[in-house]
Amino acid sequence: MIVHHFGEGNSLLNQFIAEIRDVEIQKDAMRFRRNIERIGEILSYELSKSLNYQGTVVKTPFGSKEMSLPTDRLVLCSVLRAGLPLHQGMLNYFDGSENAFISAYRHHRGDEDAFEVIVKYFAAPSLAGKTLVLTDPMLATGKTLENVFKSLKEHGEPKQIHILSVIGSKAGIEHIKKVFPENTHLWIAAIDEKLNNRGYILPGIGDAGDLAFGEKL
Repeated sequence: MIVHHFGEGNSLLNQFIAEIRDVEIQKDAMRFRRNIERIGEILSYELSKSLNYQGTVVKTPFGSKEMSLPTDRLVLCSVLRAGLPLHQGMLNYFDGSENAFISAYRHHRGDEDAFEVIVKYFAAPSLAGKTLVLTDPMLATGKTLENVFKSLKEHGEPKQIHILSVIGSKAGIEHIKKVFPENTHLWIAAIDEKLNNRGYILPGIGDAGDLAFGEKL
């Protein structure tokens, strides 16, 4: 797996990451969602540099101009519900893409720390020969992406896979390296050191779905 870690350098991206981590700023759900969306836009721009391009002549009111435009057929696939703001950020840039959505959630038995990832809903076009972009804002254990990848296989084999994530743990990244093809690209804004006993990233941000859309039962 090729990892593109943008938290290692100085850029405006760090401002948005700092705000989604801040416990006071997190209280504003609209601002939290918008910051995740903006992170998605930045990561999409960086990802766009790796796509395939072809020269095309564009007509203007005063003549014509040859430009290099992307040719990949993208499918953006996000995990509900936490992935929706990140998905919107990608869609702002890749507005001609096809879209897929999958419902995957953690199921803890009682108060046990151990959990399983349950996939219930999935809607996607054919992936055969296309460029698949998977989004999961919090790459914690990597189990969610593993289960999503397994569910996607019946929809065809993509020619290339990209993963977009806001914050990941080192353990989660090592796990998905074993699951996805070697030429998969991971585009990630920040990498944190460890997980707690329940598989949440430390220091992380908390529950991205709850912060974006409110607490669930």
